Amino acid sequence: MIIQTMRVPNLAAFVLVLVGCGTRATPSPSSSRSTSAYVPRTRAVTITAVPLLVKELVKTYPFLERDFAAGGVLSGKEVYAFSPSTITAVSGDTLRLTLLNPEDDDHAFVLRDFFVKLPPQSRIDTIYIAKAPGIYDFSCSVPAHVPMMHGQLVVLSGDQVSAPVEKATSARLIAH
Repeated sequence: MIIQTMRVPNLAAFVLVLVGCGTRATPSPSSSRSTSAYVPRTRAVTITAVPLLVKELVKTYPFLERDFAAGGVLSGKEVYAFSPSTITAVSGDTLRLTLLNPEDDDHAFVLRDFFVKLPPQSRIDTIYIAKAPGIYDFSCSVPAHVPMMHGQLVVLSGDQVSAPVEKATSARLIAH
């Protein structure tokens, strides 16, 4: 008898667990999170023309003298970069760009439909609207600077940044 009374409560608990696992809870409309569309923002971005290998460095690094001499690997060239070299925005964002050129050389910031001349030792404040999603190259228009002085503007679509919490959570659960 004692064995039979133990089986009934265990069997009942087992059935309840099976029933509970087999049903799927559906959130009520009032408890589900609403997802809102991305609202474009204004983003402040400072981009600096940075000298990497320039003639002035020969005084600091004498081994560069041969590289900058006639026939050297840097003959008639100087190596610059934009910092940062990657900018990320969302379609519709307004980029408040501060472009800095602390050098004595001319530079320019060229992006698909945008051109800004950067005179020596200058600061230029300007605005650019990130339009269609995609990856867009930017560079300096000085031919000797192009090989290194470039970067990318990555424009995301609004739905890439405003994924619903439910989707992000379920994706995380699936990944584990």
